[in-house]
Amino acid sequence: MIAILTDKPNVGKEIARIVGAHKFEKGYMTGNGYMVTWTFGNMLSLAMPKDYGNAKLEREDFPLVPKTFRLIVKHVRAEDGWIPDINAVMQLKTVEKVLEQCDTIIAATDASREGEMVFRYLYGYLGCKQPVLRLWISSLTDEAVRKGMENLLPLRMFDNLFLASDSRNKADWMLG
Repeated sequence: MIAILTDKPNVGKEIARIVGAHKFEKGYMTGNGYMVTWTFGNMLSLAMPKDYGNAKLEREDFPLVPKTFRLIVKHVRAEDGWIPDINAVMQLKTVEKVLEQCDTIIAATDASREGEMVFRYLYGYLGCKQPVLRLWISSLTDEAVRKGMENLLPLRMFDNLFLASDSRNKADWMLG
């Protein structure tokens, strides 16, 4: 089985239709040897200072640079503070279930730095080990998707794109 991971439900459903994955499940689609699932954009983010033990920051705490940046599930504001986004938590569990069942993963997130970061963060967060190929397309037409699926690229070709996005994200965190 091959997993295809997109960063938007509508993109996932469109790619699923094109590759013949017509059976709808909760948070993914299956068929024709594929399991197509999606994120809701940035379901993971860099942990906040409080998650590193810095609940109340003082001037002398800066610059604040964690030895290792950690990822957390997206949080939303509630009456009593910030809580994990239940939709993100549920879809993350679905994505994990789908990826665990597959031998190969196709990264079909946006063809951009941000799309590359979304995929890499998720892949690392879930501890995935399967080989990954990259679907690099700029259109969701049937022709573009089919041509892209015939010309999947090695993920390593996009390492520098990920590094650029990851560096920008961490710099924004430190300055923000």
